[in-house]
Amino acid sequence: MTYTPVNHKIIKALTKIVGEKNIFTDQEAIYKYSKDETEDLSYFPDVVLKPKNVKDISEIMKFCNEYLIPVTPRGGGTGLSGGALPVYGGVVLALERLDKIIEIDERNLQATVEPGVITEEFMNAVAAKGLLYPVDPSSKGTCFIGGNIAHGSGGPRVVKYGTIREYVLNLEVVLPNGDIIWTGANTLKYASGYNLTQLMIGSEGTLGVVTKIVLKLIPQPVHNILLMASFISNEDACTAVSAIFRAGIIPSAVEFMERKGIEWVVEHDGINFAMDPKAKAYLMIEVDGANMDTLFADCETINEVLEHYNCIEVLLADSSAQKEELWKIRRTMAVSVKSNSVYKEEDTVVPRAELPKLIAGIKKIGEEYGFDSVCYGHAGDGNLHVNIIKGNMSDDDWNNKLKSGIKEIFELTVSLGGTISGEHGIGLVQKEYMSIKYSEINLNLMRGIKKVFDEHGILNPGKIF
Repeated sequence: MTYTPVNHKIIKALTKIVGEKNIFTDQEAIYKYSKDETEDLSYFPDVVLKPKNVKDISEIMKFCNEYLIPVTPRGGGTGLSGGALPVYGGVVLALERLDKIIEIDERNLQATVEPGVITEEFMNAVAAKGLLYPVDPSSKGTCFIGGNIAHGSGGPRVVKYGTIREYVLNLEVVLPNGDIIWTGANTLKYASGYNLTQLMIGSEGTLGVVTKIVLKLIPQPVHNILLMASFISNEDACTAVSAIFRAGIIPSAVEFMERKGIEWVVEHDGINFAMDPKAKAYLMIEVDGANMDTLFADCETINEVLEHYNCIEVLLADSSAQKEELWKIRRTMAVSVKSNSVYKEEDTVVPRAELPKLIAGIKKIGEEYGFDSVCYGHAGDGNLHVNIIKGNMSDDDWNNKLKSGIKEIFELTVSLGGTISGEHGIGLVQKEYMSIKYSEINLNLMRGIKKVFDEHGILNPGKIF
């Protein structure tokens, strides 16, 4: 595809749409829009636009579609797959001004928001009304709900409450040609033709620009209990996960962490957490509900299960402050790993009972290719984040040989019934591995869908395929 270079005439036309205060072209002003949280990658756009409403976005898309100018939608810039990187330059469409919680409908347990709302701010707003929005990725303090939708985000409570797919009822979307549509209905059931709402979720901004979102809410659980269990090995911890569910318990979170990851958090953030010298891995397990007696009974069952898998010790968080401290260990792990070494993060997911084989295989592949790894993630739903550490690898091996190792990790993941991303998306950096999971028939169907929505290929080009 050949795109039109952004020139003075184009800048002038775009300025008329958003106003002089909301268009940026100088390198210093647009630097942060050249990056997200994906490794050290950087691609500068020609221009950054900050529209204020759906009308602005419609006019921008109509103009860019007519003149063949690439447009990259951008939320909070917290992505890990390069989904917000403007690899062909052109326009970055920054959605930060669309940041309103339009309505919290307590009668119907729904809310309508704009895509630039920060996830944690929305969670807090509904919690103040006794309601729960359980989609809480680690970056919840900075990521946007629009970006969460683009990547099909999950977080630790997917295991009980489901991914963002379970909570999006309806979307207002601007199509690449500027048309504005609603994708579905504000109802819990939908059997009226193709489900365009679900198609948009996880499409990484390649099919349309989300401008309003109708979300389902649920009642806030009254109580929760948090446990931290230590294990002799990674495999023991991972094997214990599926055993908890087979015992009839559905925790609200089951998070896996390797010892090295916790050590780096302690070192990076100064968190006080004493580890048994024999402990190689940890599970953080949360249960929630309305009745404390029931939750304590669940914890007793969990303890009995863990005893069969070389569990060393189970710590019960006895205060809100201690719960927050333990959650902080998990939520800051990615930042702590990043601060210690050059790294690449891969987002694998398998059926939860296959986690022991997955992590053992990852370590074996690391030995073969000469890299170390720190693994952690949402073990309750089989989602393991694999942080590959450069360490002592040569630059040549890191830049060339490592790709073969990553390919083997994904081949292992798929062979275990999994797929190559659970919640981070494909974006720019994973697209070369799509053929491991999908046949050319699958990929051509996806390309065909893209073509129907975006005939000229202007919306977030260079992603997924």
